[in-house]
Amino acid sequence: MRPLQAKIIADLHVQPTIDPALEVRRSVDFLKNYLLQNPQYTSYVIAVSGGQDSTLAGKLARLATQELTTETGQTYQLIAIRQPYGQQLDEPDALAALAFIDADRVITTNIKTATDAMTLALRESGLVVDDMSRGSIKPKMRMIAQYAVAREYQGVVIGTDHAAEAFAGFFTKYGDGGTDINPLWRLNKRQGRAMLQALAAPAALYEKVPTADLEDDRPQLPDEVALGVSYDVIDDYLEGQTVPTALAEKIEALYLASAHKRHEPVTIYDTWFY
Repeated sequence: MRPLQAKIIADLHVQPTIDPALEVRRSVDFLKNYLLQNPQYTSYVIAVSGGQDSTLAGKLARLATQELTTETGQTYQLIAIRQPYGQQLDEPDALAALAFIDADRVITTNIKTATDAMTLALRESGLVVDDMSRGSIKPKMRMIAQYAVAREYQGVVIGTDHAAEAFAGFFTKYGDGGTDINPLWRLNKRQGRAMLQALAAPAALYEKVPTADLEDDRPQLPDEVALGVSYDVIDDYLEGQTVPTALAEKIEALYLASAHKRHEPVTIYDTWFY
């Protein structure tokens, strides 16, 4: 194994193999225990896009809140939020995910008006605000709405970040990366897929091509195109397998360049970046 590969695997806590049913149970118990240890909260809030990650995290949270309600007699709930920018191109997938998750409440907060208003305000101040910049604004607008919902429902905001994205900082800092709890942390992409299979999710929800869908000029851009390496190769690398040298170097370059995104704001006492 490559030296940096071993460090990345250790930092992200990826296991070479998992028992999907056991990891489902482990994740549900983790979500239950968080609410039990923080009794000021009585709900989980999650944005559901129709992709694998939010489908899995949402279902785990649904199971956790159902079990807590049964076990304690107190009402716990899962609130799912749909957050399209205008019309969502893969809306049927989002609706299928919501049906599978079966949340207690579904709220829609369309981010188009807020995103366009912020874009206009920035451009009026002299900034260009290109398509990549707008792609960064969108997830931040989504998080504003998620935390507003969480505030009204005594909720905890769930993130969907996992090892096959975290290694590259493949999330927006203080956007979808700004959450309270990440039940998928430690998993790679194929492990999350196996957990959805164990949960009897519709195959279309974990077989679809992953996409962040943030850029207007390149809608539905596959994650693997944006990353420049396939999830199969990433998963192999994170499981400690040997991958072609050029691809291993690509993965390691992404990891090193994105270190700041996996770290809390830097203080004078931090030396990791020196």
